[in-house]
Amino acid sequence: MLLNWTVMILYNYFSAMFVGPGYVPLGWAPEKSQDCMYLQYCKVCQSYKAPRSHHCRKCNRCVMKMDHHCPWINNCCGYQNHASFTLFLLLAPLGCIHASFIFVMTMYTQLYNRISFGWSSVKIDMSAAKRDPRPIIPFGLSAFAASLFALGLALGTTIAVGMLFIIQMKVILTNKTSIESWIEEKAKDRIRYYQTDETFIFPYDTGSKWKNFKQVFTWSGIPEGDGLDWPVRDGCHQYSLTIEQLKQKADKRVRSVRYRAVEDYSGVCCPMTKGVKTFFTTPCTEEPRIALSKGDLILATRGLKHWMYGEKILDSAADGGIRERGWFPRKCVEKCQYDSETDQPVDGEKKNR
Repeated sequence: MLLNWTVMILYNYFSAMFVGPGYVPLGWAPEKSQDCMYLQYCKVCQSYKAPRSHHCRKCNRCVMKMDHHCPWINNCCGYQNHASFTLFLLLAPLGCIHASFIFVMTMYTQLYNRISFGWSSVKIDMSAAKRDPRPIIPFGLSAFAASLFALGLALGTTIAVGMLFIIQMKVILTNKTSIESWIEEKAKDRIRYYQTDETFIFPYDTGSKWKNFKQVFTWSGIPEGDGLDWPVRDGCHQYSLTIEQLKQKADKRVRSVRYRAVEDYSGVCCPMTKGVKTFFTTPCTEEPRIALSKGDLILATRGLKHWMYGEKILDSAADGGIRERGWFPRKCVEKCQYDSETDQPVDGEKKNR
């Protein structure tokens, strides 16, 4: 049974790794040219971003129905491998629970056979069993320590991976991804911020958990659809989510603030020369850092107490140059006198999101 768990775990793990999430074809564009106005354009892939797709910096491709980039499978979790990845998250804790049961019963049985009771003391002799002089497998002190260590690993894996499985099942049953859940939260925040009368409805939730489940898990192992077109609920259309993304992108440009670098920054994750607080409060994220030279202009979109995230303003950006975005220490920059978008004086720093 333990070997069966191992085979199923490895099968789904390598399926998630090598099958991959599925990528938007290079140069892709919607069939109707007028629909391009509802989509974002990816300069790296030279194509429009299909609904529910996002560009992954690690894979350097636009991923269909991207959930996240997983370093453990060295690939993205998306349209084609979402089921395999979730099954791996389910089977790994189940196999570890079975292994934990074996470890616990082994240690209990072996200790029970080696224990001796006296009038005033209880002794455990790990050299040999008292009731079974011919053990099938030798079990000494080193074997006991190894079993205890393996039990700790099995329980830790059960808790950690089990929590990831619960998170994945929550988004699958609502037919969302982790990124789309974040987009929905930002949509609600945007509506509250501007106090508009609009209501954002997530378009891909069918309203039935079973139907949402079947879009990911099928008997053939191949998910429904082609990863580019998706069924939507009543009152929405294919580009409801992409239109909201464009609104959030425009809102980010409006709220962004221009800063000028006053100190050089090499782009290291934990800079030693920018203060103790900057060193210990570095953002715990896979997002990159950007190197700064004195005089560089940066368009900041969000920030923490000692760090900021933004995009370096390059002369070649308008000509299709590579965008440099990432985190940088707040200590290295100062706010410009005029706002980056409206070129008007800024009364106060804009709200961080």
